[in-house]
Amino acid sequence: MATFNDIFLKACRREKTDYTPVWFMRQAGRYQKEYQKIKEKYSIKEISTIPEVSTEVTLLPVAQFELDAAIIFSDILIPLEPMGISFEYKAGYGPLIHNPISKNGDVDKLRMVDVQEELSFTGKALQMLKQELSIPCLGFVGGPFTLASYMIEGGPSKSYIKLKEVMYNNSGTWHSLLDKLATIMGEYLNFQIDSGAMAVQIFDSWIGILDADDYRQYVYPHMQKMVAIIKERHAAVPLILFGVNASHLNPYFKQLGADVVGIDWKTDLANAWKDMNYEVAVQGNLDPTALFADWPVLESKTKTILDSVKGRAGHIFNLGHGILPGTPVEHVKKLAEFVHNYTRN
Repeated sequence: MATFNDIFLKACRREKTDYTPVWFMRQAGRYQKEYQKIKEKYSIKEISTIPEVSTEVTLLPVAQFELDAAIIFSDILIPLEPMGISFEYKAGYGPLIHNPISKNGDVDKLRMVDVQEELSFTGKALQMLKQELSIPCLGFVGGPFTLASYMIEGGPSKSYIKLKEVMYNNSGTWHSLLDKLATIMGEYLNFQIDSGAMAVQIFDSWIGILDADDYRQYVYPHMQKMVAIIKERHAAVPLILFGVNASHLNPYFKQLGADVVGIDWKTDLANAWKDMNYEVAVQGNLDPTALFADWPVLESKTKTILDSVKGRAGHIFNLGHGILPGTPVEHVKKLAEFVHNYTRN
């Protein structure tokens, strides 16, 4: 095996690195023809829960691109099934929840999960990946708010009316649900770290629909609990928090104890970092659709981000959301190489 490359971990700790490390959210998946072949045989649930297949998919982009971190292939909804949530992935729609949450009795019925037993497949995949990789592998979960949004809305939403009705009008149900999710997801991340994940990311994809007051009242205490569960066991393991349209919440992400704050593509990364007094590392934040542009445009946009933070330790290059289906593979490859070459000391 090649010499272990820990440059991503160094950047998470805001240590000086020889170049800017790079990985991409959803770097294994729908834009790869190799993944599409695997998808012909296995569903997303099967890929996520069969360790050998999850490992194979996780390794696909590592073999193709110059990456400084891998991320285990799974889905944020996978841990909901052992809780008692029934769902399917519906083509052209997304996750469809068959038994959405609407009242306190629904939350009472949700089971606490024995993560080592009922999510053991994730641990096995991470153990296998540790044997294969010469770069760190990230573990991840969905944030309690984002998971609750799917569980209450029954699937993707544009307005989140059902969610906010429960949050505002039935706060007992809301806080009970988020408390369960915070506990289970915290324990699940600990299990992933115990199994070989060297950093973890919380994807709170839809948190940006809340204003700062609502975040502080309805979500922040549960995130405090979740982060405490992780940090009490694994204080030295980098924790990344990421939300979309969430620049107004970055100060709270920092307060929670995130080591790295993911910056979405609509936010000026340099200003966001400055606003957090450079006391955390930052990750991001190229617009995923820029990968569809001709190379001169893509190169220019990438340079703008890199130049804006040039010379400061603690920047991890990534997209400002996940890679989109149909993204040209050659652009992903060229982008990773460019970031390394352009920033190399």
